[in-house]
Amino acid sequence: MDSKLLKELYSKYYRELYLYIYSLCRNREITEDLVQETFLKAILSLPQSHTNMRAWLYMVARNLYFNFAKREKSKVDIDQLKEMPSQEPPMIEHIIANENRRLCFEALQSLGGIKKEVLILQYFGGLSQKEIAAVLHLTPENVRVLSFRGKKELKKFMEVHGYDI
Repeated sequence: MDSKLLKELYSKYYRELYLYIYSLCRNREITEDLVQETFLKAILSLPQSHTNMRAWLYMVARNLYFNFAKREKSKVDIDQLKEMPSQEPPMIEHIIANENRRLCFEALQSLGGIKKEVLILQYFGGLSQKEIAAVLHLTPENVRVLSFRGKKELKKFMEVHGYDI
């Protein structure tokens, strides 16, 4: 991969990959490391003829996160990681500055597993259902159903916590 293409990919996708990985691990340092590793893998192995580089970068970032989480699980209890204080980087504060986005972000964090990932990729990553299906190794129909169910759970969460919908 030539350096011009890598610079273009980096400037175009760094921010959204950062947000995606941060939403999974909620740790700034780990996120920075994993995003850098994602682009390192792009240097080493992404063919220039790849048709959807964005989806490929998301898939690599996701796999790197889950590999990291699997390694760390044997070192530290996952519940302890969730209890660790997180410092939200200025980038996140800027994106969720208004109250509606902040409430939506809190509600998204309440979702579990794959539904959370689908909605994050859809709304914060701006990926289509077809792209999300490729990243998560699902069918587009599964993505559609997970998105619908996730939105339904978000609405219920917001109603229970007294947020205006």
